Amino acid sequence: MADTHALYIGLIVLVVIQRLVELRLSNRHVRLALLRGGVERGAATYPVMVLLHAAMLAGAPAEVVWLDRPWLPVLGGPMLAAFVAAQALRYWAIRSLGERWMTRVVWVRGDDLVVTGPYRWLRHPNYLAVVVEFAALPLVHSAWITALAASLANVLVLRQRIAIEDGAIRPRPSASGRIGGRP
Repeated sequence: MADTHALYIGLIVLVVIQRLVELRLSNRHVRLALLRGGVERGAATYPVMVLLHAAMLAGAPAEVVWLDRPWLPVLGGPMLAAFVAAQALRYWAIRSLGERWMTRVVWVRGDDLVVTGPYRWLRHPNYLAVVVEFAALPLVHSAWITALAASLANVLVLRQRIAIEDGAIRPRPSASGRIGGRP
């Protein structure tokens, strides 16, 4: 079983590297949005989201090693497939948003909503991918405590995050009382 532990930890390390590369891309997009007059919303919630993601990525391998969670092919195989599918959805969303994709909520006045790619059918496809990731990645190697705890915490964080995002992009009444323009 120890060899599957090492493989699982290797998978987690790859995901951590992936997230660090994504943070770099996001930071570049945030700088560009701010230069275009963007305004950040919900900055106080961002550290909580980062902490939750880090906790899940640390908790899953810790649970696998410390509690000697087994690799169960009947569970791990489908969860790995779900994780890979979530990655595909995330990267489709990232590609569809282009420079508008970022880990922070920054809205630039005058930007229209993206309605291409997965946004044609889903309002928040990236968050759907994150929900699947939070459940599937720990369960690849039976880390069910991490999957449950992280998923429940993620629901709370995403509810707040989506409300912030939707509030940032919702059309607001203008001085004339007409609905129009973006914040």
